[in-house]
Amino acid sequence: MDKIQGFGRSFTASFSPFAQRTQQFVKESLGQAGEKTDLPPEYVELEKRVDALKEAHQRILKVTSQYTNEAYDYPPNIQESALDLGRTIQDKVSLLSTVQSPKEVAAALTAPPSAKPQPKTFNHAIARASLASSQLLHGANTGTGANSINTNATSGTVKEDALATALEKYAIAEEKVGEARLQQDSQIQQKFLVGWSTTLNSQLTQANKARRDVENARLALDASKGRQRASAQHRGFNPDVDSMVPSAETTKDVEVKEDEFVAAVEKAEQVMKNVLDTPEPLRNLSELIAAQMEFNKKAYEILAELAPVVDQLQQDQETEYRQTRGNA
Repeated sequence: MDKIQGFGRSFTASFSPFAQRTQQFVKESLGQAGEKTDLPPEYVELEKRVDALKEAHQRILKVTSQYTNEAYDYPPNIQESALDLGRTIQDKVSLLSTVQSPKEVAAALTAPPSAKPQPKTFNHAIARASLASSQLLHGANTGTGANSINTNATSGTVKEDALATALEKYAIAEEKVGEARLQQDSQIQQKFLVGWSTTLNSQLTQANKARRDVENARLALDASKGRQRASAQHRGFNPDVDSMVPSAETTKDVEVKEDEFVAAVEKAEQVMKNVLDTPEPLRNLSELIAAQMEFNKKAYEILAELAPVVDQLQQDQETEYRQTRGNA
């Protein structure tokens, strides 16, 4: 029996603070509580800044988390089969250089994958479409496609299609750009998203916990003050005690709760300052910018190397076109 009573007293003692805070919260929600303890202005200002930092992290993370999705820029209207994704552009170009028949062309373009399917990025999709288009034009000229052969009228030799050549080179370049984009995404995941998420899920979570502790301490303090006021009013009806003087017990409890409240506020302020002062978010942002800059630099270099080659093909074709029209 004594054990049961002891357990009951222990349970009541541990449950009582929670019950008191809950009761105080309900009273405040219903407008039935007395004066509410104010939080220090500096603390309130820190809360606003932490809330802004949390929202900023959530907004950026909502967008940049797309870097974990390989196909974030892959056009939804493209229908590519597993066979289309079976080989890299470089592999296909190498195989196509040795084909002799339409059947061999089809086998080179739709070879079954020897490893995992090729990436589904916009650049890789452009590369595959460009190579397939190049082969269509090339096949029409060489007889390896469904269309007729385009030969030189005087010599009977096969005439190289400039657009087919340009598209093949463009396909190779776009695949390289796509690979650079995947490398960028990997860097962003490792050096930006991990750190950015850590700040949101760890440091800001710690700040929120400290703020909850302050709110709990504040509710406990105001609940204690409420009991103190009720004690004073009750004693006011007793002629044997000083009128409207709270009991020593309730006064002592308020003092304890005030100390706990002040300690919780000071701890929360320090935690929030640490979160706001950490250099990690800026370091993470710097890594994001560096990865994007490296990708765009590589993409520029790849296309800059291709551009004069295609320009020369275009100029040669235009010169031939004018000469042909001039002789007509």
